[in-house]
Amino acid sequence: MLSPLDLSLINGPIPMAATVAAALALTYLAIRKNRTWWVRVLPIVVLACALLVTGLTLVINHVWKPWPEPMPIILMVWLGAALVALSLAVARLRPSRWYGRVFTVIAAVVVISSALTATNAYYGLYPTSRAALEVFNNPSVDLPDSVPVADVLDLPAGKKLADVWTGAGVPDKGTLSEIEIPGSMKTRPAWIYLPPAYAVKPRPRLPVLVLLAGQPGSPRDWYDAGRISDNMDEFARAHQGLAPIVVMPDSIGSLTANPLCLDSKLGQAETYLTRDVPKWIKERLTVDERREAWTVAGLSHGGTCSLQLAVRAPDVYGNFIDLSGQREPTLGTRAETVKAAFGGDEAAFVRVNPLDVLAKKQFPQTSGVIVAGKDDGQYRPAGLEVFEACRKAGMDVQWKELPGGHDWNVWRPGLYGTLPWLAQRTGLVR
Repeated sequence: MLSPLDLSLINGPIPMAATVAAALALTYLAIRKNRTWWVRVLPIVVLACALLVTGLTLVINHVWKPWPEPMPIILMVWLGAALVALSLAVARLRPSRWYGRVFTVIAAVVVISSALTATNAYYGLYPTSRAALEVFNNPSVDLPDSVPVADVLDLPAGKKLADVWTGAGVPDKGTLSEIEIPGSMKTRPAWIYLPPAYAVKPRPRLPVLVLLAGQPGSPRDWYDAGRISDNMDEFARAHQGLAPIVVMPDSIGSLTANPLCLDSKLGQAETYLTRDVPKWIKERLTVDERREAWTVAGLSHGGTCSLQLAVRAPDVYGNFIDLSGQREPTLGTRAETVKAAFGGDEAAFVRVNPLDVLAKKQFPQTSGVIVAGKDDGQYRPAGLEVFEACRKAGMDVQWKELPGGHDWNVWRPGLYGTLPWLAQRTGLVR
């Protein structure tokens, strides 16, 4: 029998029930047998909350602009509903009897909880309650020590790892570790997934997947919302314990920072991701160092970054997976981006902008997959433009559309649906 913790929080009865419960709770909070309430309190609360949410939306979208995408209207509506519920609850508490206060608090909690549930469903963050509760867990274990060359599986010339791997003695699950990767920019800790095969001796040299989060976001997003351990373990069980080593570094530095995956006035993100992170990986982990075995992937801002790194450092990353990326690195408009990152020098931006580079240079040895949601009105057209530019530059690229918008409902299956392609490309399968 399915546990209640495993019921979907993204679609089905729970999001629907939460919306109905919020409507009923708001109705309860709004109704009182008091003329002053109807003439003054209720209109003032609703108007004040509407003005506050509108002003906040304008500030976020047009003044502060912590991320390129505007705030979705539906989320602003839910924020307004939560503020109205909280304000009405405060206004009702003093004149109510004790049981009225209890019902008032419960109603406010229901509306706020429903708003959080709707936000989660919109972005597809946590598929189940069990997944949401894991936010409070720390799954990190110590990173295994390096092993001497004698304990590394010797791969005969011309052979793929899948040709010689037996899978004997592999554990059922891989491990996840949180660790600092020092370098050219100040970053938050990275997360490392090591597949079951990494625990076997002789240890195989495994391909590398450098996986980037969005902005705002953090490296742990791929564990909490992306379910990286569950999905990679499932892939490994179907391939005798083999899967890529997944390194999830911090590509932005903080929740609201955006160094644009470039070396500029905003930071040294490109150097960090093309020099410092690969150097650390090669020194610390047992990996296949061929460029064909290295893939960079990411969602939204991370998808843009994956294309940038594939174009700017093709000797490091032979493959890329762009999940709902932008057409170019941006802080809103090109003028704003050039001013913030390069002091107004547009030529400096053009030299590193992937679409401009792709128009002048060929990349016949690079492979990639570009994924977008069918309902993503902003990033689907951008993805198509990127795909066409990559194709004209000689890349071996694939275009994939999935049901959904700009959210985890696209990014999770978008990444894991590419694993067969990635395994073929990097030698994990014959």
